[in-house]
Amino acid sequence: MAYLFTYFTGNGKSGLHLAWSNDGYKWNALGSGASYLKPRVGESKLMRDPCVARGPDGVYHMVWTTSWDGRTIGHASTRDFLTWSKQDAIPVMAGIDGTRNCWAPEIIYDDEAGQFVIYWSSTVEGRFSETAGTSENKYNHRLYYTTTTDFKNFPPAQLLYEPGFSVIDGTLIKFGGLWQLIVKDETVTPPKKHLRIATSARATGPFAAPPAAPFSRDWVEGPAAFVGREGEVLVYFDVYREKHYGAMRSRDMKTWEDVTDKISLPSGVRHGTVIEVPVTIIDRLRSIDLAMRRPPPRAPLILP
Repeated sequence: MAYLFTYFTGNGKSGLHLAWSNDGYKWNALGSGASYLKPRVGESKLMRDPCVARGPDGVYHMVWTTSWDGRTIGHASTRDFLTWSKQDAIPVMAGIDGTRNCWAPEIIYDDEAGQFVIYWSSTVEGRFSETAGTSENKYNHRLYYTTTTDFKNFPPAQLLYEPGFSVIDGTLIKFGGLWQLIVKDETVTPPKKHLRIATSARATGPFAAPPAAPFSRDWVEGPAAFVGREGEVLVYFDVYREKHYGAMRSRDMKTWEDVTDKISLPSGVRHGTVIEVPVTIIDRLRSIDLAMRRPPPRAPLILP
């Protein structure tokens, strides 16, 4: 197995970008940094925050942010990250009046429940008035979720997490027999903008509130969590004000070590997901990468 990083660049107009790693620390761009999937759906046709999960049938499902404002998230599926299904805009918050946005959707497959769980951050005007005004631009986010087994039927969105503050960028990882929900405290007054963890026995909660004390520095976002080669949990995050990535490492989700100096990523990486995939997928992607780098054949020399 190898690691695959799905990410976006810029504002998300260029679509899906990929990088790979053997050890989870040193990353190499695939396809010379080119896009593997262009966004076609949603209010603004962006592809931000791409998150991928593998189903029991071997199909990888990806969800992403389609717009800064709106009620949909994007979805497409693949087996090899080269050939993709038709893109869909899932109207996850269509039934909730006052919804401003659907940000940073993520997806996991819940083996125990036999279903996919899709979750994201939304501001719904008129809700959670006690924390109104604590984030920029009058945002006041909470985490919501829906489930599916076929990507055709989705129950109405439900509240996944109310930590008592505006919260975005939730990501789930199963570790120590519990679902660990890593979230960003979006409070700007006073400034926080750090990562915290809440736990639950079930992927859909309830999760402990308030969450544990912050384990990252302030002014970070877009956590991507995965288990490393030695059983350690690695959490990557975007230090967006300084335009670089950072990382923390833990063996118990309680004591953390800053390993930013041990990682390297392609330039321009922004909020995505790290997953394990078979080496055969990476080999295929790398072979396409090498083909893209080859210079075009020269025209034959014709002598008079």
